Amino acid sequence: METMTKRERFEHFLANEPVDRVPVAFFHHFTGQDQWFKGLTDEEAFEKNIEGHRIARKIFDPDIIKVMNDTLMIMPVDASFVKHASDLERIEPPVSGSLFFEKSKELTKRVLEIYEGSDAPTYFTGFSPCLILRMALQRSQVETGDGKTRLQTLIEEDKDAVMKALDKIADSVIELNKEIFKECGVEGLYYSVNNQKHHLPDEMYRECVIPCDTKVIAEANKLSRINMLHICGYQGLANNLELFRDYDMPIINWAVHAEGVGLAEGKKFFGGKPVCGGFAQAETIYKGSQRDVENETFRYLQEAGQVGVMIGADCTVPTDIDDERLNWVRRACMRFAAVPVKD
Repeated sequence: METMTKRERFEHFLANEPVDRVPVAFFHHFTGQDQWFKGLTDEEAFEKNIEGHRIARKIFDPDIIKVMNDTLMIMPVDASFVKHASDLERIEPPVSGSLFFEKSKELTKRVLEIYEGSDAPTYFTGFSPCLILRMALQRSQVETGDGKTRLQTLIEEDKDAVMKALDKIADSVIELNKEIFKECGVEGLYYSVNNQKHHLPDEMYRECVIPCDTKVIAEANKLSRINMLHICGYQGLANNLELFRDYDMPIINWAVHAEGVGLAEGKKFFGGKPVCGGFAQAETIYKGSQRDVENETFRYLQEAGQVGVMIGADCTVPTDIDDERLNWVRRACMRFAAVPVKD
């Protein structure tokens, strides 16, 4: 098979068709956790977030471009006043024209400029309204004292009030996604969801959270045919994949190691959709030898095949990873497919 461009390879992956070699998609943050979420107030962190992409590309030119919005990662919502579910009526997520919207668009545009000349598909990172509300409630640091999460306690108090709040946040997420797509030129949404360690009981999640996710996804699918669902699990924090089986997104990424569900099994579980993943985020890919990385890549490809499969990680790989290690994976994919490799 002739060598494909990144775009051709991705289109074949998306269509569950043979490729010259499996595409590789690893993502990592470019700032430390102490700088996450601070892009509205810390200009140095904001610039570091952007420039990290430029430094990384010099070593590993990605098959999939994903804008890492570390410093604007979770939409800021003030929940400091929330004591009871009824208080959620007063939350005000950012809207069009707000500083968060404008800085998010600036970051996205400037990062995509760094990848000018690449034909790889481009993604913007977005988050479930549930994750946004959970983070807002965690920042308010009010303890429930009964072992339940704050969100669960509020739902038990007034389910409808919580669902209305999630719906309001969903409207803001939808508007942000529209502006990012239409004004910045990204092609796909990388949509992060999770219910790690049963943050909410499964039935509560189905009833109260899935409706707002469904709304966001339906609108995102009007904007793109390449959206990717990221079921975030890491460091042993697993999810019940059954909750997300029917999420209507064309590509699925989950934590193979945290969930204990391999690529082949997961591809079958999700109805044959194209899948992405494989490596644990801080294990072999981070500290193994080149031979270890190659052997593990081969193992995933032997298990899952080379059709509708993209090699990546459970979640983001460590911030300080040597990006040359990502090239090791790509070369291994080429060797596995018997595509000539220049070392």
